[in-house]
Parts: sequence; structure tokens; C-alpha cells
Amino acid sequence: MEGREALRRRIRIWLVVFIVGLVLSGLTAFPLVTEIRWADELLRSGASPVADLWPGLAEWVGRAREGLEATDAKYPFMLYGTDWLAFAHLVIAVAFYGPFRDPVRNIWVIDFGIIACAGIIPLALVCGPIRGIPFYWQLIDMSFGVFGVIPLLVVRRMIKRLEAYELAA
Repeated sequence: MEGREALRRRIRIWLVVFIVGLVLSGLTAFPLVTEIRWADELLRSGASPVADLWPGLAEWVGRAREGLEATDAKYPFMLYGTDWLAFAHLVIAVAFYGPFRDPVRNIWVIDFGIIACAGIIPLALVCGPIRGIPFYWQLIDMSFGVFGVIPLLVVRRMIKRLEAYELAA
């Protein structure tokens, strides 16, 4: 069985990976118009086989680009909502500093994250069809919850082991 400090170090590594993922996810929500333009140009370039392999994906990204560019040109204040989305990711990332500092005492943050990851799935399945989001895109959105919960479950298990160490001490 690994030592308490080694376990604490592993918990911190997993948390850093999760925090970095949240921060990157948040930061990419700010420049949506530029990112969607790049994605559309990349998908439609001769160097990318995506448009031929998955024409629906290329069509959806093109439609999203058209919508974002039109919104940005005529109603740029609407994109303020995605700024708040980005900010929320950054704030949630800060919350995970608590378990980084004191994992046992702040395991509730891990539980909160697990619940949030689980909540992504019904949100995508309910709101996706209402907003006209293609099902394959809903699957991409749901994958954030699926892949996000993995490090949290690993960390939760390690925190429980650390707690057992501390109770035995």
C-alpha cells in the first residue's frame, strides 16, 4: 500500500489535470466566433477528409459558424452568455483548489463535480432536441461529462483511502 504523501501527490496530479481541463474548456468559450471560423475552414479545406467522411458534421459546423457570425455582427451582446459560461468554468476550477489543499475535508467538491458531470447527460438529451442540436453533437457534449467524471471517480477513491490512513493515525 502506498504511503500517505504519495497518495496525496497522486490526488493532486489528478486534480491538476481536471482543473486544467476546466480552465481550457472555459477559455475556449470566449473566442467562439474565431474558433468556429477556424474549425469550418479546416473542415472544408482540401487537407481534411472530414467533409467527405462526415458531411453532416461539416454542414453543422458551417451552420454554427453562420449563426455565430450573424449573431456577432447584429447582436454581439448575445455572446455575453458564452462569456458567462466561460467564467463559470473558471470559477468551478477554483473550487477544486479546496480538495487540492485538503482532500479529505473537501471531498464534497469532488461529489459536486461528479453530480455536475452526470447532469450534463440529461441536459444534452433534453435541451439538444429543443435547440435543434444534432444527436451526434449531443453525444460530443455528453462526452464531457463521461470523460470528466473519470478523474473525479479516481480521485474520490484515493481520497477515501487517504481518509482511512488519517483515521488510522
